[in-house]
Amino acid sequence: MTIGCLCIHGYTGSPEEVQPLVDFLKKRTDWEIANPTLPGHGEDLDLEGHYYQEWIATAELTLLDMMTRNDKVYIIGFSMGGMIAAYLTAKYRLDRLVLLSAAGKYVSLPQMYKDVAEMVFDAWKGVLSSNELFLQYKKKLKDTYLFSTFEFMKCVQFTRPYLRHVRCPVLIIQGELDGMVPKKAALYLEKEIPSVEKELVFLKKSKHLICHGDDQEELFDEVLDFVHPRSTVPS
Repeated sequence: MTIGCLCIHGYTGSPEEVQPLVDFLKKRTDWEIANPTLPGHGEDLDLEGHYYQEWIATAELTLLDMMTRNDKVYIIGFSMGGMIAAYLTAKYRLDRLVLLSAAGKYVSLPQMYKDVAEMVFDAWKGVLSSNELFLQYKKKLKDTYLFSTFEFMKCVQFTRPYLRHVRCPVLIIQGELDGMVPKKAALYLEKEIPSVEKELVFLKKSKHLICHGDDQEELFDEVLDFVHPRSTVPS
């Protein structure tokens, strides 16, 4: 049996957001793994003139291509990519779904303010250049257009109703320190998705960029156990 695995990054992001997990899975499986760049995203972020339908279509075309060569396809989505992943899972009745920091509904302003306060404190100490959150989002804040923010909101609004049509096993993982998509978003996803087999995991030390967080190893093991039980993992 051949297995494909599609990974989808988040809004204003790039494949690098989930690449550590991709690398981990490549070392431990013989799957075909795809990690495409959504239009306007990537290292040369330029979202002007790009619509949410393009982001969904890019992921969908990659999925359809993988389905021609594989008996089963699993899908992993990060942040906005999680919502696209849920939509595609419902539409094509995929076999397993992993949602990482999925942007289903809520934004935590208090945690966001806390993150900003940490940046200000680091700036006062003269060490802002070493603040990981600042480095990750400095370019995004500069290059993100108001137009594309509305497209992001429309993407979430379009995909959200499909949560109720997901039936396959689902793993939901959320960082407890996530300043963009807080803890209650994961609880919302668990409630909305009617799958009989659901797992919800909170990582105590992780923020939004969950594949790069301090709980990275725990995250990788949870995903591997869910999509590929240890008893079948090649040594």
